[in-house]
Amino acid sequence: MTRPEATDDERWLAVKTRDTRADGAFVYAVRTTGVYCRPNCRSRMPNRANVAFYRDAGAAERAGFRACKRCEPRSTAPDLRRSGAIARACSLLAGSPSIPGLGEISAAVGLSPGHFHRLFKKATGVTPKEYAMHVRSERLRDGLAEGETVTRAILGAGFGSIGRAYDDSGQELGMTPGEYRRGAEGRPIRYATAGCSLGVVLVAATDRGLCSISLGDLAVALEAELREQFPKAELAGDDPVFEEHVRRVVAMVEEPGAAFDLPLDGRGTAFRRQVWAALMSIPVGSTATYAEIARRIGRPSAVRAVGTACATNDLAVAIPCHRVVRGDGGLGGYRWGIGRKKALLEAEALATSEAPSDDLAEPGGGGSLPDPDDRPGRVGRPAVGPSA
Repeated sequence: MTRPEATDDERWLAVKTRDTRADGAFVYAVRTTGVYCRPNCRSRMPNRANVAFYRDAGAAERAGFRACKRCEPRSTAPDLRRSGAIARACSLLAGSPSIPGLGEISAAVGLSPGHFHRLFKKATGVTPKEYAMHVRSERLRDGLAEGETVTRAILGAGFGSIGRAYDDSGQELGMTPGEYRRGAEGRPIRYATAGCSLGVVLVAATDRGLCSISLGDLAVALEAELREQFPKAELAGDDPVFEEHVRRVVAMVEEPGAAFDLPLDGRGTAFRRQVWAALMSIPVGSTATYAEIARRIGRPSAVRAVGTACATNDLAVAIPCHRVVRGDGGLGGYRWGIGRKKALLEAEALATSEAPSDDLAEPGGGGSLPDPDDRPGRVGRPAVGPSA
């Protein structure tokens, strides 16, 4: 009930039912307390005989009433207030030396724990605890990258103990803090490069599966990027057995829909692995929008987070982030160049148009990501430029 010409009886009904639709249409004041409130205020229900209605906060204050501290009727509209609460919560979580409890952080932004938890997850795509854990791991990552000792970086990041850091950080770093600080020192990573219609492809793998598939113009540039990512790993090329893996990756580029069942070692947060799994379900020759992927994984408001997950995908083609486009039909960005994204989509569209009808609905080939519950993950590098 938001009509300006509504009767006092209609307004009173909105107050009794705490109708959120009436918020912004009027305020009500209680003569015995001298306080005025929003129609949906959760304070104790007043006696009807003591209630007066006013068009807005200014009118109520001119009549001598003061604003309720619970529902803050002088503040902006509910959606804006909620957005502000989520922004404050993110700031508090980012600045906290430890992970605060749900009750503590919700009280700090003036919301009930359950309501805050739902709003936060809807707005960010992750729970407050997941957000705080990610922030803590980013602090650890930064500290290690800046050369701090492992112990100092762990304590500075807000982990309660060394053991806790080793238990938790593997899910974000993909390795122990010590290994990360040493640039994956001693970690064996095989790689090889090959030419393809998109330029050059580099394929790298740990003992768990393919950890990187990148596209570029020069093999030397792709190798330098791999060495920058793992500066102290034992990188090994010229492996005849591994070159067969590269041949199969190239086949995915040249023959869209080609069978591909190599294991993948794509590491990221649970949310990003969820997005990547959704990308792998997009059939060859089809596309999906960022919003559609967000809805598909049950996070309709996490469109920007989906874009970031696409941009931090380290496994080109195998995890087909090139099949995700903007809502207006535009290609959007692509980590390995918009021209390559366009070429991949055109090749896939052509391949499916020439394929027998029974094959049209078949999803594109791709290895399987490890089950998020079975193994740790690594947060991908922050997106640089447009989302993929």
